[in-house]
Amino acid sequence: WRIGKGEGFADMEYAMMVSMGAVREDTVVVTAVHDCQVVEIPEELLGEHDLTVDYILTPTRVVRTGCVRPKPQGILWHKVSHRTMENIPILKSLRCREERAGKDVTLKEEWTDVPAAAAPARRAGDVRPRSPTLPKESGLCPASPKDEPGSAGSDRLRELSSLFVGNIPPTTRVSEFKAVLRERHATPAQLTWQGARRRAFLRYRDKAEAELAAAALQGLSLQGCALRVEPAKAQRHKMASGP
Repeated sequence: WRIGKGEGFADMEYAMMVSMGAVREDTVVVTAVHDCQVVEIPEELLGEHDLTVDYILTPTRVVRTGCVRPKPQGILWHKVSHRTMENIPILKSLRCREERAGKDVTLKEEWTDVPAAAAPARRAGDVRPRSPTLPKESGLCPASPKDEPGSAGSDRLRELSSLFVGNIPPTTRVSEFKAVLRERHATPAQLTWQGARRRAFLRYRDKAEAELAAAALQGLSLQGCALRVEPAKAQRHKMASGP
């Protein structure tokens, strides 16, 4: 039995509390859900970061799981992206503290979420823009604002080379989605999976590759659902303007 919707927020909150000494290995974890949300999960689907629960409260019963799987022992830095570091500021302080304690705090390599696609053939005389680079790990505190992934320049570049894919069936697994991308020769440099929200963001190395991928994915359907594929910039503007 594990907690969360599959996007890692509950796991991260627990890991941060472990890092701060707020919870221990014997701390009891309790969750409250509807009866229909209680399901058994095969052991092989659990990752080292997944938080298991000891008790489940529903409107009709109290379930004692009897789970003996060890809970996360802290933050797994190799699973934390630079974007997550920006979205959760306290992670910077915790990372600095753990680095001083001699722990390995190397962050996730953001270009390896999905195997990179082969570069498309280019005509003679075409100039290929340089790919953005990740900030160097020469020091954790402080970092220069212009080198951070969340800077205005990197955000503009990310928008131009990213695609939004929506209306993904809720039962689709990320491995299935990756396989479809490979079949369509649209494998991105980075994949941000938001299955609980039925969407994903695909980042390519430049605008040209993103446009080729968008063309390859047009008309794609999964489990009878027609997927929405459009530039991520257009989707951001829609969300900002509201209904």
